Amino acid sequence: MQNEDDLKKRALDYHELPKPGKIGIEVTKSAATQDDLTLAYSPGVAAPVRAIANDEQDAYKYTNKGNLVLIVTDGTAVLGLGNTGALASKPVMEGKSLLFKIYADVDVFDIEVKCDTPEEFIDTVVRIAPGFGGINLEDIAAPHCFEIENRLNKKLDIPVFHDDQHGTAVITAAGMMNALVLQNKKIEDVKVVCTGAGAAGIACMKMLMHLGLPKTNIYMIDRKGVITTDRTDLNEHKQEFANPDTSKRTLEDAMAGADALVGVSGPGIVTPEMIKSMAERPVVFALSNPDPEIRPEEVKAVRDDAIVATGRSDYPNQVNNVLGFPYIFRGALDVQATTINYDMLIACVEALCELTQQPVPAEVVKAYGVDSMEFGPEYIIPKPNDPRLIKILPPAISRAAIKSKVARIIPTHLAD
Repeated sequence: MQNEDDLKKRALDYHELPKPGKIGIEVTKSAATQDDLTLAYSPGVAAPVRAIANDEQDAYKYTNKGNLVLIVTDGTAVLGLGNTGALASKPVMEGKSLLFKIYADVDVFDIEVKCDTPEEFIDTVVRIAPGFGGINLEDIAAPHCFEIENRLNKKLDIPVFHDDQHGTAVITAAGMMNALVLQNKKIEDVKVVCTGAGAAGIACMKMLMHLGLPKTNIYMIDRKGVITTDRTDLNEHKQEFANPDTSKRTLEDAMAGADALVGVSGPGIVTPEMIKSMAERPVVFALSNPDPEIRPEEVKAVRDDAIVATGRSDYPNQVNNVLGFPYIFRGALDVQATTINYDMLIACVEALCELTQQPVPAEVVKAYGVDSMEFGPEYIIPKPNDPRLIKILPPAISRAAIKSKVARIIPTHLAD
């Protein structure tokens, strides 16, 4: 493991030198001659202005709106750091912008909003939204994130996507479905424990329900234990996952006989004894980052029949949102989608599952310094540097948008 002081210095140097920050703006048209400038600005620019004033849809034709995503945050739930405030979240937003660009060639502006209420945040985003093709909500604490996303989706005619919810849910679901295949289990039959009842946990369980997991087979855990219908301290989002028919009250109770764990809570809360008590051939997703709910080596020490995933890059099966959000937006932008719906998210899940089960390109295997890489207990989701992701995921998502009638256009290459 790297020395923390050394890592801190290198990270600060990386962000400062040779020029502060991680992103910039590039010019996409020639500006070398007087005639170029005449077209780029005055008087030539009046022509697209008049066209857009006459038909706002022309903004997709004459500006970068169709390839421009707004990453927006209030800084209330930054990585594992909590409420850092808006400005301190900017390095994370720039990092997200970098990933959008390098993986899916999506242009991004990041905006950090200093506000006191969800209403102020919503009003700010609505006022600046017209120039963007999509909105990526980032690092907004629950429960406000649910209200913000829901209301923005109703107010805007462009995709609004909260990656901490749906991005996490898509990659978790893809990994879980593949792990269950390997463990010879069906989603309709398994019992799942979810530690963490915030944005990520709730979204992950909703996604698995869309894929066939019965709600009564979910045991969601918050700081007070299993969420059940006899509790009187639940907000509306937790109430949706209150189990009506169980005597289980603690995490230890819930883990006994469970087929799968989805951990999106905090480090070290799951013990080896709890893993021992799970059903045969368990699936353990300990996704708290950087320190998981239980480390893979602890799981393997007591259960050699378990499949384990984490949020870390130094273990197999990293549940990494970069496998989702760049391609989800790429697919949405390519058809000028008005929203990102569950049909599109499920299309991404299914494409990731199918891709994982195909032979892995040699350059990907080489990049990870191993002799081979194939679908199995230590390879249940693709690697982020897999060149097939950009070729396979966006078209699948675009087709789902077209089929579900939220696409404004149908590109020639996607026409039936």
